[in-house]
Amino acid sequence: MSKTILIVGASRGIGLGLAREFKARGWNVIATERSHSDELHALGGVTIQTMDVTDPDSFEGFDTPLDALIVNAGITGARHQSAEQATGEEVAEVMMTNAFGPVRLAKTLLPRVADGGTIAFMTSLMGSIEDSSGGYELYRTSKCALNMLAKGVAEQDAGPRNIATLALHPGWVQTDMGGPNAPTSVDESVKGLADVVESAGGGEFRYVDYTGKDLPF
Repeated sequence: MSKTILIVGASRGIGLGLAREFKARGWNVIATERSHSDELHALGGVTIQTMDVTDPDSFEGFDTPLDALIVNAGITGARHQSAEQATGEEVAEVMMTNAFGPVRLAKTLLPRVADGGTIAFMTSLMGSIEDSSGGYELYRTSKCALNMLAKGVAEQDAGPRNIATLALHPGWVQTDMGGPNAPTSVDESVKGLADVVESAGGGEFRYVDYTGKDLPF
């Protein structure tokens, strides 16, 4: 019997690639978009729903049983990326979109995820405190917050039900955000990410990249 996965944020880039990859692997794929994506609708063979991690009304009624959930929502934030220049509105936008919104969605949908399943959040190595080289202060802080919140989901909510929780770093990928000079293709990234998701288990928490390498927290 095929497993079911919900991929939140699948209109383009890594999310779209994940929808394509899991479909090819035989999963029942539910893919979400905030606004209409021609590329996603052209994929075929997936169920498409509208969701926005910053709008709880868009996901609170979701009731499909899941084996896995990937929350692939994220923005870079204000172009200046400076703590000195940041306004309250800019901080709120990046933190809600990249950290609190994804975790609120995951906690809301957790009852739909089967015991022994997997929840994954798309984060970044730039969210590592140990690895940080500074710069991109808004983006780094939001992804660091996501990592901390994801660890809390694992400890308090998912782990007791043997649900694995992953904070996934996709690599520096050739997307709109990563740019054309990034060293990793979307196909390479999503194949690795799918392998990590499919091999997860045991109620573990891992902060890990697309090759399966554990990252410094």
